[in-house]
Amino acid sequence: MERPAWAPQGIDLTVPSVSRIYDYYLGGSHNFEVDRAAGRAVLEAWPGLTKIVQVNRAFMRRAVRYAVGEGVDQFLDIGSGIPTFGNVHEVALAADPDSRVLYVDHDPVAVAHSRAVLQDTDQAEIVSADFRSPQDVLLSAEAERVLDLDRPVALMFVALLHFIEDKDDPWKAVAEFRDALAPGSLLIVTHAGEGEVRKPARGDDAVALYRRIGSPIQLRTRAQVLDFFEGFELLDPGLVAMPRWHPDSAPEHEDPVTFAGFAGVGRKTGPTE
Repeated sequence: MERPAWAPQGIDLTVPSVSRIYDYYLGGSHNFEVDRAAGRAVLEAWPGLTKIVQVNRAFMRRAVRYAVGEGVDQFLDIGSGIPTFGNVHEVALAADPDSRVLYVDHDPVAVAHSRAVLQDTDQAEIVSADFRSPQDVLLSAEAERVLDLDRPVALMFVALLHFIEDKDDPWKAVAEFRDALAPGSLLIVTHAGEGEVRKPARGDDAVALYRRIGSPIQLRTRAQVLDFFEGFELLDPGLVAMPRWHPDSAPEHEDPVTFAGFAGVGRKTGPTE
């Protein structure tokens, strides 16, 4: 297989990646045939997933604008993926030119492409690190350059936490990030789950496909997702389906399939004991 010029050396082009499959769903070009094949198989089992991904991106953009409106101009985007149009730093800088963004991912393609996209942007950087090791992010040189942790930060887990298994205790990692942030910081989350609609008949097949490529999806309950907000005050309208969170248009106009999963924003109100 010929290696594209943008593909970092050392990555296995025969193994699909969650970040590159997501890029494929969004119509991006930084994916390989192995990613597209996996994506097609998932979409065959869960045909509405592309629409869910698009609604997830739309929520992310609304949440960033909301954060700026609340006076938060720093963003820590964990599991940021491969840059596509309408990224966090583009939305944030359009809303507030003083915004600063630190992206975090451990996929080599996502990191390499992010560095290329951000090379002319002083107010945004990417750090190669794993969510499960918060200190690798918080103590990084990139974090020191971009973020002031004495001021509020919007901590973003958009379509990430459902890829972290219970055995890895994602709640502990989220709490470690939370404890490093100043009061007034925001937590922005989307998470896969049945929500207002049940998963499709072949939804378990899609979950099994992700498990086979080494990235199992955890479809958590609303109560389990709420646990990520410990130490945060959940803001209106609460933990809801993505189309219902501060919508730009009537939620009734969205495809019913997009009401799967959960979205919410919380505010850290004080020190966590």
